[in-house]
Amino acid sequence: MEKIKRVLLGNEAIVKGAMEAGVSYVSGYPGCPSAEIGQGFLDIAKKENIYAEWAVNEKVALESAIGASFSGLKTLVNMKSFGINVCSDSLLPLAYTGTKGAMVIVVADDPSGHSSAQSEQDSRGYSLLSHIPTLEPVDPQECYEFTKLGFEISEKFNMPVILRITTRVAHQRAVVEFQNINPVTSTGLRKVGNFSRNPHQFCTMTPRVLEMKKELLEKIEKIRTFAEKSKVNQISGERVSAKLGVITYGVSHLHFLEVEKEMGLDLPVLKLGFFYPLPEKKIKAFLAGCKKVLVIEELEGHIEREIKILAKNEGLKTEILGKNLLPEIGELNTEKVGLALAKILGLKIKSLKNSLKIENCELKIAKRYPRLCEGCPYWHVFPVIKAIAPDAIFGGDIGCNMIAGIPPHNMHDYLFCMGASAGISHGVAKATGQKVISIMGDGTFFHSGMPAVANAVYNKSKFLIVIVDNRITAMTGHQPNPGMGKTGMGEDTIEVVIEDVVKSLGVKNVKTLDPINRTELEDTVKDFLAKPEVSVIICKRICALLAKRQKNG
Repeated sequence: MEKIKRVLLGNEAIVKGAMEAGVSYVSGYPGCPSAEIGQGFLDIAKKENIYAEWAVNEKVALESAIGASFSGLKTLVNMKSFGINVCSDSLLPLAYTGTKGAMVIVVADDPSGHSSAQSEQDSRGYSLLSHIPTLEPVDPQECYEFTKLGFEISEKFNMPVILRITTRVAHQRAVVEFQNINPVTSTGLRKVGNFSRNPHQFCTMTPRVLEMKKELLEKIEKIRTFAEKSKVNQISGERVSAKLGVITYGVSHLHFLEVEKEMGLDLPVLKLGFFYPLPEKKIKAFLAGCKKVLVIEELEGHIEREIKILAKNEGLKTEILGKNLLPEIGELNTEKVGLALAKILGLKIKSLKNSLKIENCELKIAKRYPRLCEGCPYWHVFPVIKAIAPDAIFGGDIGCNMIAGIPPHNMHDYLFCMGASAGISHGVAKATGQKVISIMGDGTFFHSGMPAVANAVYNKSKFLIVIVDNRITAMTGHQPNPGMGKTGMGEDTIEVVIEDVVKSLGVKNVKTLDPINRTELEDTVKDFLAKPEVSVIICKRICALLAKRQKNG
């Protein structure tokens, strides 16, 4: 079979692996660092005769894929870290029901908060909570291979499989070798599913749900046996009475390999590709040959904790090291890993040639903040609102309007997650009676802003909501949303009009305007702030970059 080599992003390699595995239905929500996955499928969907979509949020995306899976199709869902929070209501029951068609759920975490700054979430906790098997690749080649493996495991055990990646893996470029085949679309026809009614399998109701949990735990033990034999959990190096062994996971493996070479070490290593379930027999065998073991993983010490429990239960004397030497905050790098190894081995830090800090050398770099693009409609919105209501409480939301929280605007008093601006503003308004203004984008409104608006109306709140409709989901890379009249595959569809939706939710005071008309915006803000109920201003003006793109064709 013909082999091809290409330089690919980790995200692009996931698309390649899924296509080779036979995926035919893809749903997701755009967010960094995973956006290239969904867009990659959308770019080839029509040509390759698969179905792909951007859903309005991650919960709906997962549920869409669940429906396709129950109909026998191989499916993939893609999202950033916070997306798994949104879809968790459906994620946990899915583990109980299992799948009919294979399913891989790609979750992209962002250690150090490069683009997902609300929190430094470690989504691996959901693997333990939901009992869903989880794989993590270290580079683009493994992104390709682990995606295929995920579909293999899912199909073999009728279980969804989580593929967890991080920014350094998603956006890493490397040569990937793959097979030049596409089993799904070789007929030139899109695969059509068939849903066979089986409430016993798909309905999570008591007492059947307790039987489902028992079946789930039995599956996990079978998958654990599979993991013991899997090549993605690799042991290398001599382990007989080793002073120190290393257990790596995810991109930390690459940091270790670089440090090991730089320090001239040759340590026994267990590289884990499975996070859940862990290959306990392989881990015990590795521990037995080492006096000390350093567990290298980013963020939470999940694997370290599980290994310590395992070692204690087996009566092993191996000393387990990890978060006592490595930070729980921020990405790992070669310097942090090297310092930990040096401390354990009693080596001087000067052996880390490339990690030495330059003494007496101060590099002064001017502090720069992110800023709105030139011509962005938000430039017309922020200063007016701030000038009209300088004493108001401002609630921010995810998207381009996050920038209102930093200089020169300095407006936001709170910023949490998609749609939370209106939800929190309702609580502040009810609790204090102060003037409150909530700002969100059009993509956020469709994602999770609508329930917050409905809640505020229903509970007789009093605050102003400003929705900036720039005709695109801008910050994550210009993906379409329901307010544009275009699907992710570029097909014409119904344009969901925000003003109509807001009115249908019961908001009486609603106005759509172009924020470039400063006088109209000022007058409307003054008028609506005085209203004794929830009011909504929709500032509708196209994103400057989108306008330029459309003009240039």
